[in-house]
Amino acid sequence: MGYGRLGSSGSIPRIPDAQPSHDASTTRRRRFLWLSLFFAVLLLVASGISVILVLRGRTRSNALANRAPTQAIAGACSLTRYPALCVSSLLDFPGALEAGESDLVHIALNMTHHRVGSAMYGASAIGAAAMGRLARAAYEDCMELLGDSLDQLAKSLLVVAPPASPSPSSQARVMGASDEDVVTWLSGALTNHDTCSEGLQQVEDLRVKEHVESHMKDLTELVSNSLAIFSGVSRDKDFSGIPIQNKRRKLLNAVNADDKEFPAWMRKKDRRLLQIPASNIQADMVVSKDGNGTYKSIKDAVEAAPENSGRRIIIYIKAGRYNENIKVGRKKTNLMFIGDGKGQTVITGSRSVYDDFTTFHTATFAATGTGLIMRDMTIENTAGPEKHQAVALRVGADRSVVYRCNIIGYQDTLYVHSQRQFFRECDIYGTVDFVFGNAAVVLQNCTLWARKPMPQQKNTITAQNRKDPNQNTGISIHACRLAAAPDLQAAKGDFSTYLGRPWKTYSRVVYMLTYMGDHIHPAGWLEWDGSFALDTLYYGEYINTGPGSGLGMRVKWPGYRVITLPEEASKFTVAQFIYGSSWLPSTGVSFLAGLSM
Repeated sequence: MGYGRLGSSGSIPRIPDAQPSHDASTTRRRRFLWLSLFFAVLLLVASGISVILVLRGRTRSNALANRAPTQAIAGACSLTRYPALCVSSLLDFPGALEAGESDLVHIALNMTHHRVGSAMYGASAIGAAAMGRLARAAYEDCMELLGDSLDQLAKSLLVVAPPASPSPSSQARVMGASDEDVVTWLSGALTNHDTCSEGLQQVEDLRVKEHVESHMKDLTELVSNSLAIFSGVSRDKDFSGIPIQNKRRKLLNAVNADDKEFPAWMRKKDRRLLQIPASNIQADMVVSKDGNGTYKSIKDAVEAAPENSGRRIIIYIKAGRYNENIKVGRKKTNLMFIGDGKGQTVITGSRSVYDDFTTFHTATFAATGTGLIMRDMTIENTAGPEKHQAVALRVGADRSVVYRCNIIGYQDTLYVHSQRQFFRECDIYGTVDFVFGNAAVVLQNCTLWARKPMPQQKNTITAQNRKDPNQNTGISIHACRLAAAPDLQAAKGDFSTYLGRPWKTYSRVVYMLTYMGDHIHPAGWLEWDGSFALDTLYYGEYINTGPGSGLGMRVKWPGYRVITLPEEASKFTVAQFIYGSSWLPSTGVSFLAGLSM
């Protein structure tokens, strides 16, 4: 119905009802014919689409049927914690359908290596963008950790499937490597991705957080699957995840009758290097605050050190207090730092999470370069207990040794981040989780000093974060001493100190032949969050002594065990837990290979 114009009175004239005119009727018929034609065409199109969809569905079903996992893929993926992702990722990778079980190890590693490289490239797109301090720290952590993982996967590939004509550089990187080395590298790569994700959780800048997380999707699961496939196909099992004696290893039972402190097969040159006074060592670089050296700062000496060195590079740091944050990156290999003694050469920093750093980024001294040795110095973080996580020393360097050092802090003092590590005759001070991380690490002949924490806090010596049952990681505290620092000694009745608490699902810590002071709580161990991980952790105690070693009131968790068999305890000694590839003897650091000499 139409409306006329407004009249002068403002009324709207009404058109009277009437029969439609001839023109109106004709127009309506034409509209009906056009609509009928339109719907007819629409039906034909819809029918065609339906046929196409049916045909596509049949084609897709046929394609999926043709891409069903082979017996080898199904078998390999059944070993993993993420079998659906394992199957789908392998089916999408060239050559997997034709591969046998052993070939799938190489394919899984290769596919994961490509995926990590792609993630690193994608995440780097925002590197030049403006970020706050915490976001920048988390972003840089992730980029560093992804780079480390890429390197670990590349080395693993060289061991699993060495090239027909290897280059001298690639051959040198994996010379003498064993299956246990590959497990160590893959365990480290898995820890790297967890560390990246943990740092991102603290970031409030969603632009940075979501960008990096989008590229990290499935990485942890893919590395876990690669580790599971390699472990299942290449290694025997004994105490799940605990490395067993490898056929390629040398035995560690030979002892020089003239020198009980050093194994007979240790190189004499390195033995002398660890025994003689620092002032008599011919160093490659000398750091001195007074200018009587080649460098005034440790940072400058590290930057000047050659990359990927195959020989030992010695950096002698003269007595003094060096207020620096030191980073020994992945390419700075075989560096040895020698000081003038505990309390004489002191490296100090004060970064903390309170000041918008990630825990990973707070370290006063951080090292990931393979073959690190540190001797006769103090590393400390002076942030104090009120600033919470504040790392003094972080080590992610494979085959690293820390010898006769003080490591001083409060919460999170010593971050044994990843890979194989050995600490001997060190004094470690802290409060909450003050030895933490996911390395395969043995602390031997060390003293762990619990300090006075903040009010309402409890001391926990260890917080181990093994997340995957195939990782060869854990903290072994062997022939050590647990003591209360003077500030806690005066107030130990007001604060409880525990041997550890489970940070992640498969947390693993053992104390063997260790003296425990009376500050240790009778229960021994502390929950992390209710019943979390109590049935999947592995906490063990073996023939410890002292007033804090009593077992009568210890926790009754399913994963806690009093170790009675030497054969089981021996799994956590230097010889079997971290030895691998004969690396430790060459450092010249004295150690007990087994439970005792």
